[in-house]
Amino acid sequence: MEETSGETMQAKPRWVLAGGCILAFLAAAVNADFMLRLGVSVSHLTGDLSRITSEAVQTGGHWSREAAILCVSVGGFVGGAATAGFFIHHPNLQLSRPYGRSIVFVGLLLMSTQPLAGVSVLLACFVAAWACGMQNALATRYRGLVLRTTHITGLLTDLGQLLGMRLRGHPIETWKLTTPLALAVAFALGSTVGAILNLRTAIPVTLACGAIYVVGGIVWSVLKRWLKQAPSVRS
Repeated sequence: MEETSGETMQAKPRWVLAGGCILAFLAAAVNADFMLRLGVSVSHLTGDLSRITSEAVQTGGHWSREAAILCVSVGGFVGGAATAGFFIHHPNLQLSRPYGRSIVFVGLLLMSTQPLAGVSVLLACFVAAWACGMQNALATRYRGLVLRTTHITGLLTDLGQLLGMRLRGHPIETWKLTTPLALAVAFALGSTVGAILNLRTAIPVTLACGAIYVVGGIVWSVLKRWLKQAPSVRS
């Protein structure tokens, strides 16, 4: 019964699009907050890795404190992805898996960075990157698409490639174009909102986003349980 219910939910792209956009929005807001407060990106590390190596070359192998933080963030991101692989243990999106509990854990990690930042910036960045890495690896494939919710480089690549194929005459379904586009727009909006809240209000952005993760994960777990039980109730 569980697998059947999971497959029923999985077959609807709108579920994927809505959930992915929410996750991308929140991850972008968190990342904007960390960049403005601490000068470190925690949701995507391609540029940070380039900064680490470039700085090492420029200084003759002497790394600054910022480079150390970036290195720790990279390690945290990989660790978070490994955590998702351990608990979800499947790259394809299958909604019968424990995504709700995982999202709750991501939220708790993000909420913990608020007090941690006052103790150790290094530790706060490590934990935030761990949370982002875990989120990004929860489900990486869906019906032929590669899903990413903490950065948009891959999304824009897929969008451009699929658009070009469609212009060439290949039968590319519209939802395969709108999914990466919507995720990229959600990420941009999240970055904007996160920056506005950070610069113009006293709202602790990452703490607030973490709370939303926790509530959302609990809601999803309850909803999934209800959907699994609904057929038996109706019968």
